[in-house]
Amino acid sequence: MNAKRKAIFLDKDGTLIPDIPFNVNADLIFINEDVIEGLKLLKDQDFLFVIVSNQPGVALGYFKEEKLHDVKKRLEDLLQKHDIFLNGFYYCPHLPGCVQKQYDIDCNCRKPLPGLLIKAAGENNIDLTRSWMIGDILNDIEAGKKAGCKTILINNGNETEWNINEFRSPDYSLANMKEAAEKIIQLEKQRDDHHEKRMATL
Repeated sequence: MNAKRKAIFLDKDGTLIPDIPFNVNADLIFINEDVIEGLKLLKDQDFLFVIVSNQPGVALGYFKEEKLHDVKKRLEDLLQKHDIFLNGFYYCPHLPGCVQKQYDIDCNCRKPLPGLLIKAAGENNIDLTRSWMIGDILNDIEAGKKAGCKTILINNGNETEWNINEFRSPDYSLANMKEAAEKIIQLEKQRDDHHEKRMATL
């Protein structure tokens, strides 16, 4: 069996792209420069990139689920211009109590629950313990920790409640994606150096 891969799980709105509530208009989707810089650094470390996103606008009837395919295509096109490729796009369309009964589901995929990450790991041969969840609110952090990932909060002002517990305390809180990438690379180097030293003593 092939060795498991490591991944960067990315929240979409507010982390990968600006947070425009319930937006599926591809013309309004763009990726910030610091995000591109950070993802380029992480690509060189052989991470997979997987988006995990709550999309309650589907359940609320603001747009059809099919519109998310357009969003995925737009993101892929924007990233590929910089030689960055998505390995997965996972979303939760559910919202308990919504009027559209097919989406009125008490699911395990709506963050802060970890279902999207666990599904992505199973389908893409990902080692969650070597992976990171990066998001702009503590629901992202909780989902990542419950899945077994390390976590980084992009502290850009989008989190307003700060309801902290053991699952909602990020491993690191940083200003942007470039800083997040630099921290992950630093820790990866430390891990590799430690492994080399240990192997040299055997």
